[in-house]
Amino acid sequence: MLVTIGIVLLVLWLFGFIIFPVAGVLIHILLVVAVIVILLRFIRGK
Repeated sequence: MLVTIGIVLLVLWLFGFIIFPVAGVLIHILLVVAVIVILLRFIRGK
């Protein structure tokens, strides 16, 4: 489940990098925050 979410976030990140270079900055920040939250939840075992 988490691997799937991570892959989807990575693909969205790449699309943001290619398609929306200006608006992509906000998208990248939100994706980084989302990945950090997912990693923290995974590490804590919840």
